[in-house]
Amino acid sequence: MISPVDQRTWLVSESPFNPFKLHHTETIFTVGNGFMGVRGTFEEGYSGDLATTLVHGIFNHAEGDLVPDIVNLPNPLPVQVTVDGELFHMTAGRVLGFRRTLDLKRALLTREVLWRTSQGAIVKLTFERFASLTEEHLLVQRVRVRALLGSPQIEMRSSVDAKVTNLGVQHLTDLHTSIHDSEILVTARTNQSNYGIAVCAAHDLSIASPVQSDAERVFYTFTLPQENEVSLTKISAIYTTRQGDQPSHMAQETARAALKKGYETLFAAHCAAWEQYWHTSDVLIEGDELAQRAIRFTTYHVLIAAPRHDERVSIGAKTLSGLGYKGHVFWDTELFMLPMLTVTQPKLARNLLMYRYHNLQGARNKARANGYEGAMFPWESTDTGEETTPQWSHPQPDGTRIRIWTGDNEQHISTDIAYAVLQYWRWTGDDEFFVRYGAEIVLDTAVFWGSRAEYNAEQDRYELRMQIGPDEYHENVNNSAFTNSMVRWHLQQALVVRNWLLTHHREAGEALLTRLGITEARCAKWSEIAQKMYVPRDPETGVLEQFDGFFNLERLDLTHWQPRVANMDWILGHERTQRTMVIKQADIVMLMALLGDQFGSTEEQQANWDFYYPLVDHGSSLSPSIHAWVAARLGLLEDAYKLFMYAANIDLEDLKGNVRDGIHAAACGGVWQAVAFGFVGLGLDERGELQVKPNLPPHWRSVTLRAYHRGQIRTIRLTAEN
Repeated sequence: MISPVDQRTWLVSESPFNPFKLHHTETIFTVGNGFMGVRGTFEEGYSGDLATTLVHGIFNHAEGDLVPDIVNLPNPLPVQVTVDGELFHMTAGRVLGFRRTLDLKRALLTREVLWRTSQGAIVKLTFERFASLTEEHLLVQRVRVRALLGSPQIEMRSSVDAKVTNLGVQHLTDLHTSIHDSEILVTARTNQSNYGIAVCAAHDLSIASPVQSDAERVFYTFTLPQENEVSLTKISAIYTTRQGDQPSHMAQETARAALKKGYETLFAAHCAAWEQYWHTSDVLIEGDELAQRAIRFTTYHVLIAAPRHDERVSIGAKTLSGLGYKGHVFWDTELFMLPMLTVTQPKLARNLLMYRYHNLQGARNKARANGYEGAMFPWESTDTGEETTPQWSHPQPDGTRIRIWTGDNEQHISTDIAYAVLQYWRWTGDDEFFVRYGAEIVLDTAVFWGSRAEYNAEQDRYELRMQIGPDEYHENVNNSAFTNSMVRWHLQQALVVRNWLLTHHREAGEALLTRLGITEARCAKWSEIAQKMYVPRDPETGVLEQFDGFFNLERLDLTHWQPRVANMDWILGHERTQRTMVIKQADIVMLMALLGDQFGSTEEQQANWDFYYPLVDHGSSLSPSIHAWVAARLGLLEDAYKLFMYAANIDLEDLKGNVRDGIHAAACGGVWQAVAFGFVGLGLDERGELQVKPNLPPHWRSVTLRAYHRGQIRTIRLTAEN
């Protein structure tokens, strides 16, 4: 039997209705299934709402826009209910009660409203929706109306809104709506990328009532006796030409077949599928209800965004829950979201890595365009694999534009991707993937770094100039300690991979090495670069210098700059921030997290933490979870727990004030890492065997999680006594 506490920790609820938090709740109440994401906007629609339906891989570069944008598809949600001629709306009539709940365990969004018309009739309206996990093209809705006082005349109207845009930017053309009986079909095409899109909505009313229609909607009109209930099931199927050349036919066939199955059958299958995912991805925390709910919420949002059947798409920084960052894919996927999937859902992790493999040509194109060899992955990526970072910002209020350098010089992403590939391989033992795909990513990005590293003959060392590390407050720096250290590690690993291939898969290995031009001379160069890579460090304290000259910057005491919501770069301005010792996010601390014991002794790690932690602004949502992970490993449990809870509640409490743009996906993945790699101390030893080095918060009675290790699922349970 499920305890009341456990039941509560599966639910995220809103009560009463707060119109001023409309955009925040739209994001956190997103439903999805790895193919689509549908924001939690209301069926009846509200002025200023951000109704958004997104599917992976549909991008378009509209005329006048700087870069491609993920496309907002026709909205399948609209259902309007009229009671005795009055249109139901939570700002009209009188709301006697309101509760909206996202059931994380079943991925079901439910809204219940007690509503009284101006004429005195009282009805209870229940709205339910889920994005089917078993039939990923389906969004399933049910709207129930119960007459509590009076026997009102009810009208239920349903439509598919084809007039959507991306915040005013039009990406769709050739829009057409057709209605046949109780079925609505909307077709469209993106105006530059030429993707075809179809949304088909099929309906079933629980009572006998003739269906009527006009040019855009279907509707039912009937009298509802007191204490009776009626339900309208609406099943929408979404297809694009990424799935086939006849999306309208596929959408119609799928919607009709699903309608025959009915709501309950579809929902039962959906719940059974979710039960399997939660079996391995759930983290059970005893003794902390807030932490338990928060980690289930963050895990849910990674799981609903992870593509299941398409290895040519990936998860954007805002998932499919909003239009922030235009749906682009960053390092957030490989270093923040992917580790949780590697350990708990390796099939999903493999899909995401295959996206990078399929887009190697784009990475090679970027390397060539910049005068380098190998594969240089783009900082921002979409469906093509080409670099999609804008070079300039939109005009500022004074008309000036800011140069955006991340696409040019935030090059550590090539090693971040290689890191994720190697992490996946070592956890899963998936040699087939690695030999056919993963090794090529690791090796060709190493080819890039071999051509990118610069030899300083005077100092007899290799350097990397004009870089942007994780701390994006400081641009175009020389010898980023993070980047240089990760590149050194990358080249060392590439040599290990090369030798492993020749030992265990010689024929395939030789073919790959020949194709990539990896000769003995190139390997000797990699070895030399790794040995002589310069990483700035204070020899007395062992503290790394974040980049050349960082120790000479102006230092601010950030404790004096509280309370504040704005990031320090916004307060100080772009130019002043460059001259100031204020850090956007985990940089040296990120290096400590990724390379762990290879970083240095515990004393050196503590010295680096003591120096850099007071300087970090946490201007990025990526930062708190990584700091929590490292703090837990260092035994700094008070700091670790505070940072963990901050990361866990960034979206739930809108701590950054920008959740309207979409979920902070990297923070969601980072929360799992803070628990698994930080508090639990889960990892692999030098032989690749599981190890656990726990540092639990003192009030946690136990933590239980599951991990796939070389094809076998393991259960790790730690109690306070451990």
